[in-house]
Formats: sequence, C-alpha cells, structure tokens
Amino acid sequence: MPESTVHLDTPEVHPGVPPALRGWFESLDEMRRRTGRMLDRINLGRQETEFEVVFSRPAVRLRVYGKSRQGSPVLLIVPAPIKRGYIWDLSPERSVVRKAIDRGFDVYLVEWTEAQDDEARFGLEEYALVAIEECIDAIRSRSQSGPIFVAGHSLGGTFAGLYSACHPEHVKGLVLIEAPLHFAEASRAFKRMLDAGGPGQALLQSSRPVPGSLINLMSLCVSPKTFSHERYLDFVASLGSRANLETHVRVERWTLDELPMPRRLFDDVLEQLYRNNRFMRGELAIGNRRIHPRDVTSPVFAVFDPNSHIIPPASLLAFYEQVGSQDKQSMPYPGDTGVALQHVGALVGENAHRLIWPRIFDWLGRLAGD
Repeated sequence: MPESTVHLDTPEVHPGVPPALRGWFESLDEMRRRTGRMLDRINLGRQETEFEVVFSRPAVRLRVYGKSRQGSPVLLIVPAPIKRGYIWDLSPERSVVRKAIDRGFDVYLVEWTEAQDDEARFGLEEYALVAIEECIDAIRSRSQSGPIFVAGHSLGGTFAGLYSACHPEHVKGLVLIEAPLHFAEASRAFKRMLDAGGPGQALLQSSRPVPGSLINLMSLCVSPKTFSHERYLDFVASLGSRANLETHVRVERWTLDELPMPRRLFDDVLEQLYRNNRFMRGELAIGNRRIHPRDVTSPVFAVFDPNSHIIPPASLLAFYEQVGSQDKQSMPYPGDTGVALQHVGALVGENAHRLIWPRIFDWLGRLAGD
C-alpha cells in the first residue's frame, strides 16, 4: 500500500492580545475606577484645589488654578500620561499646586485625557511637543508672559525634558522629579523586560489604546518590590499616624485611575526611548529636528531617588550632566512613610514638602527675579 502524506490544517497565529483578553483588561480599568469612586464617597479620595479648564485639544486639557495675577511667574506642570494629574494636588496638606500658589505662582497643569481609538496614532511628538507647545501658547495668550517654568514627574518629566530640548527659548526653568531621560542600562529593570519580551509586547500589533491595567501589570512584573511589597510595608508603617494613613489611602485611590495609552505613544516610549535610548544619543527626531540633552539650555533642578528600582539615579543624572545649562542643581529624595509608592513620594510625602519643595520654590523665585 503506497505511503500517503497527511496534511493537517494548522491554525494561523496572529500577534496581538485576543479580543476577549483585551476586553478583560478594559473591564478591569472600569472596575478599578468604580472602586476609586467608592473611596471618594467616603472622603478618602482627592481633595483638589479649585480650577478652570482654559484650553482643550484631542488628548489634553489645560487647567489653571486660582486667579491669575498680573506679573506673577508662571509654572506649567506636566504629569505622566498613565495616571491622573491630581497626584500633584492630592490634599491641602500634600499639594505642590497649593504650595506654588502660596509662593506667588500662576499654576497651570496639563491634564491628559483618555485617548480615543482615533487618537491611538498620537506618539511622542504629539505629546512631548505639539500638546505642550499649544498649552504654552494658550498660557501666553492669557497672561502675556514670556518664558515660563515647566515641572514634570516620571514620564511627564521626560516629556518636559524633550520639549525643553525642542524649544529652550520658551522655558525659563525646568524642574524634573524622578524623570527617566537616560535609558538603556540606566533603566535596567524595564530594559531587562524588553530584552526578554515583556507581556505588553504583543500589543504592538494593535492600533487600539493600551489599557491602563495592562501597563499596571507590566510595572508590577518589572518591579514587584516597588509596586507590591513596599506598598504593603508602607501601609503597616502608616498605621501609627492618621495623616500618613490617609495619604497612603489617597495615593492608593489615585493608582486606581487608569488611563489607556495611545498605541503609538506606547510604541515610541518603549522603542525610541527605553530600548534604543535615542534622546541621549542625539538620534531622537521630534518636530523635524534631532535633539540631544545639550539642547536644554534653561536652568535645571533635578530630584532623584537614590534607592529607586524603576527610575535609577543614573536615568536622570546622566541627562543632568549633559544638559547645556550652566545653572543646575540636583537633590536626592530622602523617602517618606505614608506615600504608598515611593515613586510619587516626592510629590506627596511629608519630607518632600518639608525639605525639597521649599528649596525648589526658592530656586524658582530666584530665577523669576533675574
């Protein structure tokens, strides 16, 4: 009997998260938001300063706090696009926004909004250049101000740094709080995940926004110590102080406010920055030009956490050493109890508001008077 060959139909494998799994992450985003709203109802949510939205465009709105004062220096805050920006204004006692207003600044904040499917094409250029530039134009048309101060935390600080390299003439001073700008080996935890093929890599084949809960899971995989163990230990350490415990819970509530990230921005951050470190190498093209840290010529104040696993000191200080400015200062963040995540402690911690922010505002005040 002649030998026959049997051909089996093998299912074609498509890259990308299956629709059911993607839907699960999106449902998890909404479930976490509902939990956050429950904490709001028992007065354990945010306690924001009154604000007004004075400008909006796709993916962003511009807030102004209080009443503008003629001749006051202007501070623009750039939060990270992954969570809500009210971490800068968490409660009256732990608010950078209120401290800035008390110091005489007109305070604006870039409020990133949830990306819609048709905004998934927005990448680094739209976020770090176009959106910030249009916000600054709106500020200048309102206040008739010249160059303004810009402050950013985490990936928001990355955007602020990139913008300052593109338009140094618009930035009077740059404040960076635990902002990753030098990647590759300096961002060792995320770099190891990328080299190994992390859980978010399959999403790069999809054009839809990346669910915030998936980004949260990726962060947990990168550093369980930062995003799990230290949070539990901080909760236990906070039990002896009502103020610390309330701040801890308010930060935990903030972590529930997920923002999906546009797919192209997700791609650009992972590939252009974390994997290839193009900005530090002078190879990052934004706004029809290649930029390098030496293009940042405004004064710089950098705050770093010596013990951070996710934003190692070198990821900020290597950039700090190469900027073109001659007026620059750096300061280590000493850590806090009652902040849940040490990564945001420099914004909400007692030590941060006692030691770091007075020094930053003194520095900004000196520059404003020059």
